[in-house]
Amino acid sequence: MSERLQQLQRLRGIFPVLQTPLDAQGELDIPSLRREVDFCVSAGAHGIVFPALGSEVQFLSDHERQMLVEVVAAEANGRIPFIATVSAPSAMVAVEHARHAATVNAQAVMALPPYISQANGDEILDYFRRIAAACPLPLVAQNAAPGVSPDFLVRLLREVPQVRYIKEEAGASAHNISAVMRATTIAQAPCDGIFGGAFGRWMLSELRRGASGFMPAAEIIDVYVQVWDAWQSGDITRARMIFNLILPLINQLMLLGLPVSKEVLVRRGVFQSTRMRSPGAQSLDADDRVELDAILADLQPYFRR
Repeated sequence: MSERLQQLQRLRGIFPVLQTPLDAQGELDIPSLRREVDFCVSAGAHGIVFPALGSEVQFLSDHERQMLVEVVAAEANGRIPFIATVSAPSAMVAVEHARHAATVNAQAVMALPPYISQANGDEILDYFRRIAAACPLPLVAQNAAPGVSPDFLVRLLREVPQVRYIKEEAGASAHNISAVMRATTIAQAPCDGIFGGAFGRWMLSELRRGASGFMPAAEIIDVYVQVWDAWQSGDITRARMIFNLILPLINQLMLLGLPVSKEVLVRRGVFQSTRMRSPGAQSLDADDRVELDAILADLQPYFRR
């Protein structure tokens, strides 16, 4: 394990969610996944996350998920922390993925509450308790729409001690981060950090409110790292200038979704194909590509490869 990884007692910084590459026939593309891990390491990412919603995890089989997690863990090889996501429709399935994550040198696991059918509060607590019992690693609780309240997140932190981080991206996520920060302070609930998500669209506001990191998609992770570095050095003007160049890409991602991420990864020589596993995924048309050309031209000076 690298000295850098040993020094990271707490998870902090830019942790890209890896996209799942497919070849032209729609099969899993393992060489491209390995390139994506190396791309994130060389871009200065502080860690990586896989397989989350941004990885089309809900469209992967359990066998595929675990095989791909093994590929990512082996390629990362201790160079940067790896958070393996174990989100599932039920506690039983999440427990299987959590047990597997503990065997592949992951540094933490992350989970959404049960999806497909919305669980009640007691069911969510039981779900996280069972994940914690199955896996000794620190646990990141992901709060995405429809989301749970800050008070419930505090209860989760207090009643499931292995839950040490929150990924907050429900609704007005910046406001939620402020509310969770206040609630954890008042309740003296242990929390090692709160990450922002949702393509980092509220990144600067969330940094001001105390966010400890972000989990955007992987396609321009080197640029996100430069925003982070500028903010951490106290150069808020530079952080805002670079972030303002990212915003048009975030707008296109919000409009068209992950096909934009895969298009950029193809253009940057990481992926071979933009194929999606998600049914009904939106395709970029000719005008979308013209807009993306202009966006990437502005970002090009900040690419590290």
